[in-house]
Amino acid sequence: MNKKVLFIITSRAQYEDGTPTGLWLEEASEPHHILTEAGIDVDIVSIEGGEIPLDPNSTQNDELTKYAQFVEKISDVPNIDHINVSEYDAVYLPGGHGTVFDFAHNQKLANILSDFKDEGKFISSVCHGPSAFVGAKDKNGKYLVEGVTLTSFTDNEERTMGLENKVPFLTQTELEQQGAKFVPKDNFTEHVETDNQFITGQNPQSSVAIGEALKDALK
Repeated sequence: MNKKVLFIITSRAQYEDGTPTGLWLEEASEPHHILTEAGIDVDIVSIEGGEIPLDPNSTQNDELTKYAQFVEKISDVPNIDHINVSEYDAVYLPGGHGTVFDFAHNQKLANILSDFKDEGKFISSVCHGPSAFVGAKDKNGKYLVEGVTLTSFTDNEERTMGLENKVPFLTQTELEQQGAKFVPKDNFTEHVETDNQFITGQNPQSSVAIGEALKDALK
């Protein structure tokens, strides 16, 4: 039977001040291509369902054409209300700044991730996707990522982008405060960390590498 991965994507289309944001397209489309080419099945859902918003900054270089097939797939997706974790071998959470608003402190999402952890399934995420771990606890009431070696978009990268005051928190700082063993590398360079079930990438430049790492883990 084919391995199966669940992609969970942001539904948030703007910052608090109305500036557009959403999914960072490459972070979902590259892993989707890698996994499906390897014969792995992928289901896509979002926090609220419907059309997934795209961060306009992630479509400036003809990505809408390059990833046209994937963009079509996310024009109308289910929400996270009726997910059967036992159907999947892994969950993947791509980023985009939308995630810091609707992934973090989301009890419904935290429950899903807790089930994936409990069942020994892979939990994979890139860039701002690990904001899903912010506030999330496991079945024992411990932070989901306590003691886990991981990475995400770093505080330094956020400051370099000049967005540290537009986000409700800095992802690296939050994960470190929850007991994660955070590993930062140079800004905007490919970087993936694997720790048992957890496979995490630092930034958009890690999109292909995280897709490959998740594919290899599932083989």
